[in-house]
Amino acid sequence: MSDLLAKLFPDHLRTVQARADAALARSGFDHLVIAAGVPRIEFLDDRPAPFVTNPHFKHWLPVTKAPGSWIVHSPGSKPKLIYLLPRDYWHVVPEAPAGYWVEHFEIAIIRQAHEAGAHFPKALARCAIIGEDNAALGDARPNNPESVLNYLHWHRSCKTDYELAMLRVASKLGVRAHRAAEAAFRAGKSEYDINTAYLNAVHETENELPYGNIIALNQHGAILHYTDLNRAPPAHADSFLIDAGANFHGYASDITRTHAAAHAGAFQELIDAVDTAQRGFVHKVRPGQNYADLHIHAHHVLAGILREHDFIRMTAESAVESGVSSAFFPHGLGHMLGLQVHDVAGFQKDESGGTIPRPPGHPYLRFTRTLEPRMVTTIEPGIYFIDLLLGDLKNKPQARDVNWTKVDAFRRYGGIRIEDDVVCTQGAPENLSRDAFAAAA
Repeated sequence: MSDLLAKLFPDHLRTVQARADAALARSGFDHLVIAAGVPRIEFLDDRPAPFVTNPHFKHWLPVTKAPGSWIVHSPGSKPKLIYLLPRDYWHVVPEAPAGYWVEHFEIAIIRQAHEAGAHFPKALARCAIIGEDNAALGDARPNNPESVLNYLHWHRSCKTDYELAMLRVASKLGVRAHRAAEAAFRAGKSEYDINTAYLNAVHETENELPYGNIIALNQHGAILHYTDLNRAPPAHADSFLIDAGANFHGYASDITRTHAAAHAGAFQELIDAVDTAQRGFVHKVRPGQNYADLHIHAHHVLAGILREHDFIRMTAESAVESGVSSAFFPHGLGHMLGLQVHDVAGFQKDESGGTIPRPPGHPYLRFTRTLEPRMVTTIEPGIYFIDLLLGDLKNKPQARDVNWTKVDAFRRYGGIRIEDDVVCTQGAPENLSRDAFAAAA
């Protein structure tokens, strides 16, 4: 794998540098300075919160555990990495820079954080400094110019070959752990023990994962971001929803699957219907496809499934127009993916900024742009039986067109979500998640 990354990295870095040059030129700055970041200390304590590297920093190089480090880019010059390698016997010290990428950087090793200032450009006022406020070093304070960020975020939406290679590995790691988690579910384990099986298989700590795992048995599948992890298994495990990913050099996978117990035949039929629909939505990840339109299309298809399986007795069109479909599918179809799980610029109008609004009545959609080649998005439709939303629906006139007997019978399963990570190409989409599952099988 390292040979492939070594081959792809130079073109990736040239692309990143060219985007930085253009962003600086458009915004009137001479230098780009990026802070890796520093850990934040928990309130009224001396314990640091888990450190997360600035995504702009790890876009330039595969380093995710170097707090206090910086990148300085000046157009026409080799980028400089200011790398903090502290003298410390209290904590593990970051490894010295090594690997396929080091030859492409001028590297300055510092022993104390304040020493980075000596390597910054002299004219700090001419610098676009990207980072959190706590990364400030003397007069070098992050200013995060909106014009620079807008340009970089817009173009970061389209991934380089190097980035796609990273995302493929992240998918393979996630799939390996998903298979271990399903096996633990089939063995009757608790949510906590299923999560432990996942961590053992992915070989990442909870803080290294791109987001907190959702490991939900039975009714817990109706809580969209369920993370409580019961220690004891339920008396009867009818269903299992897992939404979990992996990190590879800062790039994320985000995969969801829903599994039915062997005795839950009707629920498995509903899973199969959502899975078939999800594959159809993936097929539409093509250049020129407006993502908000795809989201609305998904509502119509899922409403048709609800009608076909006798949960509702109205047309799909009526279910969408009246908001009934949103009671069963209350979140967005997906989001952009990359250095961040919910990657940047999902609503951005163009490289100068602006916002493309969500469709009316769909407040939780995270992506409204038109798809382009090299964009990576998730496709994650779902059908849920959420007590809160069903209670609201019962008080509406449309309640008469809901088969409450069947709905109530399915509450114990929680819900269904199927999620894949998908690359938009010039032709047929590349499904990173399905490809990884096929390879693992």
